[in-house]
Amino acid sequence: MVRVGQRLGKYRLRRRLARGGFADVFEAYDTLEGVRVALKVPLQSEHRADFEREVQMSARLNHPNILSVKNADVIDGMLTIAYPLGERSLADRLLHRISVAGALDFAEQMLEALSYAHGKRLIHCDVKPENLILFEDGSLRLGDFGLAKESVKTLHASSSGTLGYVAPEQAMGRPSARSDVFSAGLIIYRMLTGVLPDWPYDWPPAGYDKLRRHAPAMIEVLRRALSVPTRKRYRDAQQMLDAFRVARAETLRLHDRRRRRRRA
Repeated sequence: MVRVGQRLGKYRLRRRLARGGFADVFEAYDTLEGVRVALKVPLQSEHRADFEREVQMSARLNHPNILSVKNADVIDGMLTIAYPLGERSLADRLLHRISVAGALDFAEQMLEALSYAHGKRLIHCDVKPENLILFEDGSLRLGDFGLAKESVKTLHASSSGTLGYVAPEQAMGRPSARSDVFSAGLIIYRMLTGVLPDWPYDWPPAGYDKLRRHAPAMIEVLRRALSVPTRKRYRDAQQMLDAFRVARAETLRLHDRRRRRRRA
């Protein structure tokens, strides 16, 4: 177990940012480069194979909305992973109100990241606000590919993901790109309404009246993304992104018209 203030190789641990089931994430100072990073450190040595897999998965991805590995190294027998340090996570941002325009911007960046990953035949399997990192320039990056799976026609896996954001079929060990679509739909719905839908995911969920007032063009996009039968969902993030962009443009036009009427 490592502690704040400890030195790990060239890194000095400043504060713990998060703790998961397998690792701690620290804000650390790289004493050689003179920069701050997010350093992921395993809680147990037996998780090394999972860390190696995460590094290998991340190395396959090169996209502005995906959190890239800055450095991976074995330090004191532990495989540590350094990532660029963001400002905060979307989970932190959700503690405060997000404008409709801001929510749509974050949503589009998230879908672009997932679309790219799906194009590389990778399913993230843990799309949640904690894994969406916000940076000072307004960019959002999807991180933590530790649970990612190769996309094949029939995929059987142990249940994984985070309760509250995992698709029903993924919880039963059958994830697919449509499972990431479901998780993305939950996040977008929460950003636009302040409410996170839950099981049995009947439509319309709580918060629907707010969605209808502020983003009616998004109703069909989210209804399809949150369909419990997987065959009714978008087949992947690219198909959802195409529909989302049409609805986003209509939503922004609606808000622009409302602003002009208020000023008249």
